[in-house]
Amino acid sequence: MLQAMLFDRQDIRIVDVPIPAIGCGEVLVRTEVSTTCGTDVKIYQRGYPLLEPPHPYGHEFSGVIERVGSEVVGFKAGDRVAVHNTAPCGHCYWCKHGQFSMCENLVFNRGSYAEYVRVPGQIVRQNMFIMPDSMTHRTASLMEPFSCAVYGIQNCPIEQGDFVIVNGAGPIGLMFARLAVLKGAQVLVTDLMENRLEAARRLGVWSTLNLAGLEDSVEAVRALTDCRRGADVVIEATGLIDVWRASCRMARRGGFVLLFGGTRSGSVLEVDATLLHYAQITIKGVFHTMPLCVSEAFKLLELGAIDEDDFIQNEYRLLDLEAAILEHAAGKVIKNCIVYD
Repeated sequence: MLQAMLFDRQDIRIVDVPIPAIGCGEVLVRTEVSTTCGTDVKIYQRGYPLLEPPHPYGHEFSGVIERVGSEVVGFKAGDRVAVHNTAPCGHCYWCKHGQFSMCENLVFNRGSYAEYVRVPGQIVRQNMFIMPDSMTHRTASLMEPFSCAVYGIQNCPIEQGDFVIVNGAGPIGLMFARLAVLKGAQVLVTDLMENRLEAARRLGVWSTLNLAGLEDSVEAVRALTDCRRGADVVIEATGLIDVWRASCRMARRGGFVLLFGGTRSGSVLEVDATLLHYAQITIKGVFHTMPLCVSEAFKLLELGAIDEDDFIQNEYRLLDLEAAILEHAAGKVIKNCIVYD
């Protein structure tokens, strides 16, 4: 089968490898759609400290079950499935405390840019779902990033009518924006690219702000809030440390800041201590997702909470994966997808 491997920074190669064998609790999925992701872009551009190249590439996909292991229950060959890329163990210290994204035995499944994907048993049992006939593979492939946004939004104390700022209109930021809209919030989305802000407007946000060329993004944002007091909730979804810093200054007194976008290794966040004490803001970091949020994201996709066309623009073949990644990296699209025969 053909599979994408990342041999080094900016060095994607499509190689011919054997179709994976599966264990008794595992499943082999024939890939129908893989989607590009901001994490894929970052790994392509600067590598990833936990991965030694060459390594399989990609983590968002959906497909059709080709084979199931002898101990697999509830799935069979021919089932159309949405598949997440991780699953916690359920029994470590962090899992017992309900902090599943911190699981010390978290199983990661990498290598979705491939004609076939082996799904570990831990994921099969917790985070793989049979798709209804009404769901397309393009929609199902959005389950992983959407589950991260679901987890993040559940950590935000958003009430109806709250003023919510989402900094960053990439795929995750747009998903955050849509979920905040569904909660009844007054949502402002900021970004540097007008095509992304246009996508935000299609998702029903109250307003957008293009920060390109602005000297003081914090003041520009606060000026749009009542009495310039700042936002009730600020969500950071860029992974840029300067935006982390600015986000902390956009919240009102007593407000809440969610820092979701992953930064470069070694990035340092400096915060005026008076914001924490006298302004009494809450700053929280959130990583990844957990099984409950994966199942909720799958249900929301089934209900049509987001539309695949707002997120996935162009189709590419596997041999043209690098072009799909570069187009995503340039900000010309929200996401691209890879399709297979």
